[in-house]
This record gives sequence, structure tokens and C-alpha cells, in this order.
Amino acid sequence: MSGGEALITEVWDRQSIWSQTANRMKASVDRARSASLMLTVGGAILATLAAQLPEGKHALTAVLAVTAAIFVGLVPVLRPRYSGRALRDWTRARSVSEALKSETYLYLAGAGDYRSADRDCRLKARTDKAQQDASDLLQHTVDLQPVQRSLPDVCDYSSYLKVRVGGQVDGYYRPRARRLRARLRQFRRVEVGLAVIGVVLGALAASFAQWNVSAWIAVVTTISGTVAAHVGAARYEYQLIEYLRTADELNRLRRDAAATTSSTEVDQLILQCERIISIQNEGWMAKLSSAPEEQSKT
Repeated sequence: MSGGEALITEVWDRQSIWSQTANRMKASVDRARSASLMLTVGGAILATLAAQLPEGKHALTAVLAVTAAIFVGLVPVLRPRYSGRALRDWTRARSVSEALKSETYLYLAGAGDYRSADRDCRLKARTDKAQQDASDLLQHTVDLQPVQRSLPDVCDYSSYLKVRVGGQVDGYYRPRARRLRARLRQFRRVEVGLAVIGVVLGALAASFAQWNVSAWIAVVTTISGTVAAHVGAARYEYQLIEYLRTADELNRLRRDAAATTSSTEVDQLILQCERIISIQNEGWMAKLSSAPEEQSKT
């Protein structure tokens, strides 16, 4: 194996480690956010149940009230696990992974500065810089090993379009957009269902005061607000729009590639593709890392 082959293989292995690190951080953030959502909802339901039980059920009332208090008390404990530094660290790890991936594809395609004779030095300098900027996150990578995989099958302009651009459009952005759209629909159905339940409870409270259902209207309102805050904090709509927009731009470049002939045009197209991917990555990472604290403690 030549020096250049060894270097690019090392970069590709490091990209695998940073990708695994980012995935693990994201999974931790998602678990904490979901747990906070469940605890908030559960606490509201249990507290209302405790207040609604007959006077003779003192033991059960106490158990429900204490459990509700524990649930609510755990929410602020979980919040640092899905906001603030945890969120920023995840997006920074993902940024390193994406930077290493981008440099790998540019190097293999021989585009831009990687057409020069000192391309190995440029690759080392750029990838080292990307990792040095996140050196405080290295502690999260020590127990990870790179996934055994071949280098991307890219050696020129056409293979770059097929593997890199095609992989991003057809293997990532569009499938992710479909999953996000389905998830958004699920949450919207939940919100509509909660709104209907609230209306029904309001009608029952007005017609049958003796049923004492007014307290449950507040519970439904709390749950609805919590779900809405959860969707807002996860930025599902923003990510969906960005995935679709980026896929459309990359697909347009791929479609127009047949007219690209000169080396200068090839370089510009490849660099433009990487720029579009980079802008999308930086955009959603900045949006997520600056997400405001969820008011409903989701």
C-alpha cells in the first residue's frame, strides 16, 4: 500500500469512528428527550388521578402523588442530556465526521486542490485540523473501532456523481425525508386527537358538572403543549424542508452533468456538490445546537 493509499484509508477509518461517536451521542439525546416527554405526560396524568380518587383511597392517592412528583422531578435532571452542551457536542462530532467524509470524496475524485502534487499533505492538514477543533470530544471515541469497509468506489467525475451524489440523494436525503414526513404526520394526528379530546371534555364539563372532568382538560392541554414543544425542539419540519431542498439541488446538478466536459467545469461541479451538502449539514446542525430550552420540558 502506497503512502497516499495508507493516508486516505486512515482518514476513512477515522471518519467511521467519528460517525459512530455522533450516532451514539444522537441516540443518547433522543432517548433523554423521549424520556422527558413521557415523564411530563405521566406526571400530569398521575397527579390528576391522585386528586380525583375518592377520599377513602389514601394509600393509592399517596403512591400516585409521590410517583407524579418523582416523574416531574426527573425532567430537569434529564434536560442537560438533550440540550445545551450535549446537543452541541453531538453536532460537533457529526461535523467532524462530515468534514472527513467530504475530504475523502474530494481526494478520491481528484477535485480542486487535490489535483496538485501535494494532495497528500493537503489531506492530512485539513483532516487533522477538523479533528483538532473537536479534540475535547476525543474521550467519546476511545472505545470505538472503525467499521471494516472499503473506500468509496470513486476515482473520477462520473464515479463521484454515481457514488457520492447518488448516494446522498437516493440513499440518504430522500429516505430521511420520507421518514420525517411520516413522523410528522404521526405527531399531527396525536395533536388533532388531543384537540378533539379537549373539546369533548369541555362539553362534558359544561353538561355534567358532577362528573368533575374539568381537571382533565388541563391535563390534555399540558400534553398537547408538550408534544408540540417536542416536535419544535426536534426541528422535524425544518429538517424535512432542508432534506428535500438539498436533494433537489443535487439532483439538478446530477441531471445537468452530461453537459460538463472540461476539467475546470468538472472541478466546479464537484466542489458545488460538496458545498451544497456542507451548507445543508451546517444549517441543520446550527439550528439544532441553538435550539431553545423547551418550555414544556420535553
